[in-house]
Amino acid sequence: MKKKEIKKLTNKQKLENLEKFKKDLFNFRFQKTNGQIKSPAKINETKKNIARIKTLLEGKNA
Repeated sequence: MKKKEIKKLTNKQKLENLEKFKKDLFNFRFQKTNGQIKSPAKINETKKNIARIKTLLEGKNA
C-alpha cells in the first residue's frame, strides 16, 4: 500500500489492515522456514506496510 492509499482510510480500516498485515507476516515467516515461500520480497513489503500504518496512526506525517 502506498502512503496516499493509507491516508484515505479511516482509523478503523487502518487497524484492520494492520492486523491483516501482521497475520500475513506471521504466515510468511512460517513459509520461509519451511521453504514454501514463492516471493521472499513479500516479507519486506509487508514489514514496510506495517510501519507505514503505525506511523500514520501515531499522527506523524499526517
